[in-house]
Amino acid sequence: MADGKVSESDAVNRLIDIIESHNSAEDDSSESSGAPYPQDLRSVLVTSVLNLEQLDIDLYRGTHHWVPRTRRLFGGQIIGQALVAAAKSVSDDLYAHSLHCYFVRAGDPKVPVLYQVDRTRDGRSFTVRSVKAIQHGQPILICQASFQLLQPSPLQHQFPMPVVPQPEDLPTVEEIIQRYLSKPDLTESAKQGLNKLLATEVPIEVKPVSPAQFYRHVSGQPRRLFWARARGHIGEGNMKLHCCVAAYVSDFALLGTVLLPYPKYKARFTASLDHAMWFHSTFRSDEWMLYECDSPWAGSSRGLAQGRLWRRDGVLAASCSQEGVLRVKPVPENSKL
Repeated sequence: MADGKVSESDAVNRLIDIIESHNSAEDDSSESSGAPYPQDLRSVLVTSVLNLEQLDIDLYRGTHHWVPRTRRLFGGQIIGQALVAAAKSVSDDLYAHSLHCYFVRAGDPKVPVLYQVDRTRDGRSFTVRSVKAIQHGQPILICQASFQLLQPSPLQHQFPMPVVPQPEDLPTVEEIIQRYLSKPDLTESAKQGLNKLLATEVPIEVKPVSPAQFYRHVSGQPRRLFWARARGHIGEGNMKLHCCVAAYVSDFALLGTVLLPYPKYKARFTASLDHAMWFHSTFRSDEWMLYECDSPWAGSSRGLAQGRLWRRDGVLAASCSQEGVLRVKPVPENSKL
């Protein structure tokens, strides 16, 4: 691997590893049909994944979990549900502009999550809510969310959006897997692994700008870009809901950006420590947005990743930062599935 490339066998291994850790999920409810989501139906992120049951004033319960193969709850879902709970306690003219979360314990996919909202402050322009996500009587996530009454300002600027191919010109993750499956020399175990990925339902559709870089088939800078959107229909008019869905999407593949310069290592253990997000402009999370991810720093078994969500028209919709634990192990030479 001196030239920075990996073998075909390693490429398939990494494709499966990355998709399983970031893009695979299992529905542990009895309502799972095993069929792909129809594109004309309301997004499952709205109807199930981010849907909360109100138990009392400022107390909610989430029962529908999408569980990655790490067997821990997906952090993006807990962030999204915490923001849903916070948003339910503010008036309709207030919109989320930031959230700051700490992951303090791994989530248990076998039990519901309780969300306890504290009305920290109600101001004239800004309102703050604190949310605890609780399992087994202990917090698994602590979140503070701030909401703002929209105010015009002559101060407006942003970075330029990266120039990339449009999503219509790029393959989906599923199409990339099908290309691998069409290779005549693919081992039977590789076929089984890839077919298992195809059979797994996920509520997000993804189109990598550079699949070889996205799946670490080549080494490079700690930066990757991909188009993403929620599957199904959400519609206009509910910016609070679109922010909650974007918070879910923001945790997808972000921390893995730290590993891109290191093709000789694979993740042995990863866990998010904290996650912050800022919402800048209106957007629709069921329409394609470009997710630009990069990592400015790694060390001490931790890594920092930053992300920017762009609307197709070049408007910066949201920014986020995440730090996490990354413990790695060497990739075996000539590894095989």
